[in-house]
Amino acid sequence: MKERPYPALSVTPKAERSILAGHPWVYAEEITAMPEETPANGALVDVVSGKDRYLGTGLLSFHSKIRVRLLSRSANDRFDGAFWRRRIEYAWRYRRTVMGPEDLDCCRVIFGEADQFPGLTVDRFHDILVTQTMSFGMEQRKDVIFPLLAEVLRADGQEIRGIYERNDVALRAREGLEENKGWFPLPGEEHPAETKTLIQENGVVYEVDFENGQKTGFFLDQKYNRRAAARLARGKRVLDCFTHTGSFALNAALGGAEHVTAVDVSQAAVDLARANAVRNGLEDRMDFLCADVFDLLPTLEGRQDYDFIILDPPAFTKSRRTTDNAMRGYKEINYRAMKLLPRGGYLATASCSHFATEEMFVRMLRSAARDADRQLRQIEERQQAPDHPILWNVEETNYLKFFLFQVI
Repeated sequence: MKERPYPALSVTPKAERSILAGHPWVYAEEITAMPEETPANGALVDVVSGKDRYLGTGLLSFHSKIRVRLLSRSANDRFDGAFWRRRIEYAWRYRRTVMGPEDLDCCRVIFGEADQFPGLTVDRFHDILVTQTMSFGMEQRKDVIFPLLAEVLRADGQEIRGIYERNDVALRAREGLEENKGWFPLPGEEHPAETKTLIQENGVVYEVDFENGQKTGFFLDQKYNRRAAARLARGKRVLDCFTHTGSFALNAALGGAEHVTAVDVSQAAVDLARANAVRNGLEDRMDFLCADVFDLLPTLEGRQDYDFIILDPPAFTKSRRTTDNAMRGYKEINYRAMKLLPRGGYLATASCSHFATEEMFVRMLRSAARDADRQLRQIEERQQAPDHPILWNVEETNYLKFFLFQVI
């Protein structure tokens, strides 16, 4: 083999084809030869073909089925602070372009592989950056990357008071990492005392509990879908199912809905949604219900209390093995919603599971409409907000399906 700056791993022809097609992962079973001296876990390694063709450089993980996550396909790259600064600046310039300055106060700054930061998520909630690190190699390099994140955004005039780590996720075990959460120590700085902050999205103000809220504290990927739903809500009686923090419900109320009912199985979520309604002066046209949506929808049939129903459930499947059960769940709630709506009513429906593919989701909607004796007039098909960019060669980055229909 040629002399290389990093230890070289040989891969199968299948892996070579996948890398050349743009996919950044090498699986354990695709490695055909390791260096004589085994690299350390998290080390930088070169990936080469069986004929010693350079394919890229990435981070090694001995605990994960994804054995190498590629960082670069250029043999000239050196992975120092200047490299990571360029990557951060590139990601931030992209957000500035596609979101506009008015939508940067709360946005996803780094979206893992889509921004060439494998296994790293960074969300901005006003003056706080919240991170989630899901790969061993990124964990080893956060002492370099995280201060640079604050530096790059501050250099652009953004107020950043601290970086909070939300690594309390079981998936870290697959990388040999422990769960934890807490403030990242920026050099020479004291972290804030509070673990809550206020954000404004689409004109709605929310309190974000980034220490205890789901994921990193707030779901940013539906930002523009909430705006699209709000346009339809004027004058409507709206039922928002799986409301969580009340985001779709609040957008609908602010958009001029006659009345909005927000439902969630979690009392804590309902309390938070109600508090957000009060914070925005919208409580007079809203009510809140703690209930299981699967139990609630059948009890409403025949009443026609609502002419716009929003379905934004959590992911019903996180693996291919359980997609059949997930699709039955999606069909049940969509079928019930279609039956509840009057002729000419409106439906917003979503799935945030990558494994419930668009093809499967569309097939489910057709089946639900047929069983409910309804036709769907499509208004819009939408996806995740562009701060969660989709790489066409990396299907894992494409996960959110969102449809707006008139039900006739």
